[in-house]
Amino acid sequence: MNPKDFLSPAGTSVLTQAGYWAFLPAPLPPEINWSLPLVSALAKAERDLSKLATLADRFPFPQLVTRSFVLREAIFSSRIEGLHASLADLYAYESAQLSLMKPGNHVREVYNHVRSLEFGLERVKTLPISLRLLRESHARLLEGSSSGLTPGEFRRSQNWIGAVGSTPSTAIYVPPPVDEMNTRLDQLEKFIHSETEIPALVRAGLIHYQFEAIHPFLDGNGRIGRSLMILLLGEWNLLPQPLLNLSVYFEHYRQEYHDLLLAVSQKGDWEAWLRFFLCAVSTQANESLVQLERLQAIRTIYEPLVDAERNVKRMEQVLDFLFMQPILSVRQLQMFLGVSFPIAQRYIDSLVSAGILQEVTGQARNRVFRANEIFQALEGLA
Repeated sequence: MNPKDFLSPAGTSVLTQAGYWAFLPAPLPPEINWSLPLVSALAKAERDLSKLATLADRFPFPQLVTRSFVLREAIFSSRIEGLHASLADLYAYESAQLSLMKPGNHVREVYNHVRSLEFGLERVKTLPISLRLLRESHARLLEGSSSGLTPGEFRRSQNWIGAVGSTPSTAIYVPPPVDEMNTRLDQLEKFIHSETEIPALVRAGLIHYQFEAIHPFLDGNGRIGRSLMILLLGEWNLLPQPLLNLSVYFEHYRQEYHDLLLAVSQKGDWEAWLRFFLCAVSTQANESLVQLERLQAIRTIYEPLVDAERNVKRMEQVLDFLFMQPILSVRQLQMFLGVSFPIAQRYIDSLVSAGILQEVTGQARNRVFRANEIFQALEGLA
């Protein structure tokens, strides 16, 4: 790392005992230039997120579609790190139909990210956002890893960011050495829970940068750092359900995302990063609004099937399950309903006849069905 590139009020460069330079981010909060463009971006992001939160509050089944948003977030957050799997891959993985997955993908790693996110969302109900929670989430993220990258533990050695084959001396960025890392993590945890007049969305943007600058894990920092934003929005009551896929925006503008985070460390350019972050909130909040309205319209179209069924309550459960699991097996529906296999099969057959489900394996046994209209809406393609 070249210290001449890091002449920034956001932190300082230090020469380590090993002879290479590392960057120490300054404790939060920084001095923020509240320019008119930044204030305008904040106002728009707050309005758009508030509209999404209001719709989520009155949405008839938000908890059922939440999981699909979690899967989508894991997919795009993983994609930023070069790990690829589709929404269909993850559903196929859950239904144990490995033959339906595309060859050469990283479905296990991406599915671990899903589990890590779901764990964090559940754990935060009983444990405030903390270093402990982040370590526990990280353990799920890297579960089964044979790389020796210490799942669930903060690093005890130096890491760095750079091209393959780079060293701390040639890397683009070297985060704090271990002792300084621990100090800055403690400061970050205190800032998360401190009283401040800084608007919550701006705080989230500051925290995401700081976590990535500290880079406390040997692997998985980007994914855990992006998950942290989701947890913060929930803990601060900005969004009742995790329906905001910020990683979709970050992946679409991946280079700019990385460049702007680096520019804070190198130049102290907080404004450009925060405006980018707030634009991501606005864009993805509006995209989520469109998706939820589309799903609500689809559910309304399916209502005559409920009215025609003798057991109305159970048919509602069946249809609701499709929004949570649009690619499913008879066995999965059976377990969800708590009924016999023949009863679950009868509901599947009924939905196939109605054109809502389509069998996708072409097999006589271990068949899998897809609710195409729902799946396309969840994927954002329809």
